[in-house]
Amino acid sequence: MTFTESVRRNLILVGVLIALVVIGVATRPDLYADPQWVRANVLTILQQASAIGVVTVGMTFVIIGGGIDLSAGAIVALAGVWCTTVATQSYGAGGMIFSALTVGLAVGLVNGALIAYGRLVPFIATLAMLVAARGLAAQISEKQTQVSLSSTINGIASERVLGLPVLVLVLAAVTALGWVLLNRTTFGRRTVAVGGNIEAARLAGINIKRHTMLLYALSGLCCGIGAIMLTAQATSAQAAMANLYELDAIAAAIIGGTLLTGGRGTIVGAFMGVLVFSTITNLFAINNLSTEVQNMVKGGIIVAAVAAQRFPFDAVTQFAGRFLRRPGPPAAAAPDISTPPTKEHATTRRSS
Repeated sequence: MTFTESVRRNLILVGVLIALVVIGVATRPDLYADPQWVRANVLTILQQASAIGVVTVGMTFVIIGGGIDLSAGAIVALAGVWCTTVATQSYGAGGMIFSALTVGLAVGLVNGALIAYGRLVPFIATLAMLVAARGLAAQISEKQTQVSLSSTINGIASERVLGLPVLVLVLAAVTALGWVLLNRTTFGRRTVAVGGNIEAARLAGINIKRHTMLLYALSGLCCGIGAIMLTAQATSAQAAMANLYELDAIAAAIIGGTLLTGGRGTIVGAFMGVLVFSTITNLFAINNLSTEVQNMVKGGIIVAAVAAQRFPFDAVTQFAGRFLRRPGPPAAAAPDISTPPTKEHATTRRSS
């Protein structure tokens, strides 16, 4: 059975998840012996991965399209602070959700406009937005924590449907929609084309500027959804929330097989990357290990993932095959047919 490279990468991530579970069982057998605790812990991991997972979906589209978004965490903070102001909360849960999504979408459009039409480098444009959005969030909140008074919003983190937390269902829905958008629509094919070869995409008739702006708008929209999810979990919002979310989202997309230079990536792989990081965080928590060690492990995983992108699976297979292949018997020499047979040879063949 032949697997594509993306499938093989996903299978490797599944193997990593299994290895992490084995480590958890070996280090805390007392906890894993309880089936109820195991089920509750799995749901906890999924809940912890929900907000960053939604942000990662938007980030994956941006990276596949050849860009980068360093302002994702700041957009989440700005959207969260904006939707928890007294004025916004007076409109109820609907007003808060609409505010968060609108702010995320608007900031994403600004990023896209600066990059596509202002011709700014994505790194510089989104880095500037990171600083500006954090500053605006601090200005709006006056550096204070704003409490969410909406029972509907707060209930998102505690309510369950068919035994599953609503946050997990939101993550599953966004991931599924992202997969369909990337793999079954023209928008997804154009995203891969723009990230793979922007000049070829332009010659093919794709509006590069408009598509780039839409990619960053999509990322901002995902950040708005993530802001609602984080606000529900903490029942509050502040300017420092979602700190370093952009780096976690980029790292999850990379270890999921998304190429930093664009043109290749999968939503499923990015989702698996989020699960790997969330499982590592959970593993360190149940073993009472420090955050510093956890960050070092994450850094090592990121370096390994980027290094793996420089050595495709086919190249590794061919390299290993040179040492694993056994030498066979020497092949028989092929007859020389470059010269025509002589008259003597022709006579011999007729007589035989």
